[in-house]
This record gives sequence, C-alpha cells and structure tokens, in this order.
Amino acid sequence: MNPTVDTDEMPAEIDFSGGARGKFYRPGAQVRLPIHLEAGVQDTLAAIANARGIELSVLVNDLLRKDIELIQMAR
Repeated sequence: MNPTVDTDEMPAEIDFSGGARGKFYRPGAQVRLPIHLEAGVQDTLAAIANARGIELSVLVNDLLRKDIELIQMAR
C-alpha cells in the first residue's frame, strides 16, 4: 500500500447520487452462511449419503442435530 495515498476519501469516479439507502434491507431477514468442509470429510460424508440415498445436506444436518442434542444433554 502506498503511504501517500489518502484512503479516507471516496474516489471521484464512484457516484452514489442515484443510490437508495436500504434498498435491499429486509427486516428479520436471516443470512445463510456457506459452510466449507475439508475435502476428505466431504468425500466421506458424500459416500455415506449416497449409500443411504439421501442428499449430503440432509445427512450433515442430521449429524449436526445429533451432536447438538448430545452437547445440550451434557450440560
């Protein structure tokens, strides 16, 4: 980064004059974050899901629900 460049100022070529504040804001909306699995974990879980004839996401959610139950019971 060039220490002589002022990073506090918005560049002149960026024009927000036609923008609308909150255009995409939705009260109560929830963000669904992507979850990234290690390759080996994903491969193993995908093979299990395939053998059971279910989607990978169904298997992962089932496993996580069971883990959550175990964690809550241990409290």
